[in-house]
Amino acid sequence: MEREQRLREIREAIDAGRLTLQYLNRARQELDSASGFGIADMLGFDLIGGIGKHMKMGSAKRELESAKRQVMVFQRELKDVSGILDFQIDIGGFLTFADFFFDGILADVFVQSKISQAKEQVDQAIWQVNRIIEDLLRMEQQAL
Repeated sequence: MEREQRLREIREAIDAGRLTLQYLNRARQELDSASGFGIADMLGFDLIGGIGKHMKMGSAKRELESAKRQVMVFQRELKDVSGILDFQIDIGGFLTFADFFFDGILADVFVQSKISQAKEQVDQAIWQVNRIIEDLLRMEQQAL
């Protein structure tokens, strides 16, 4: 019975990790899109670039909030599986830039910088989750 319980806990953690990856990948796509519109905004396509950038920033923020919640679910599932090192992702800093109601190249560059930082954080989180899922899959095979 203990073996079956361990397998169940490992599989629940794997499922939670895969769902976490889906959320993180969607957030990454929205950040890529926001970045593209941000570049258009800096190149002088103010109306299209500015509106598109702010819409995509809003979408990215929503996706990142969903990803943060799912990361916490994943962390809870990992606590049920012994043998996994402590897993921490900086979920607080994902997209903390303000929405700007003024325009200008300095503001555009600042926002673009924050988008790039958020993309790097998401990429790091994706790498960590992938690594942990690989560890869980090995644990699952050993438990069979």
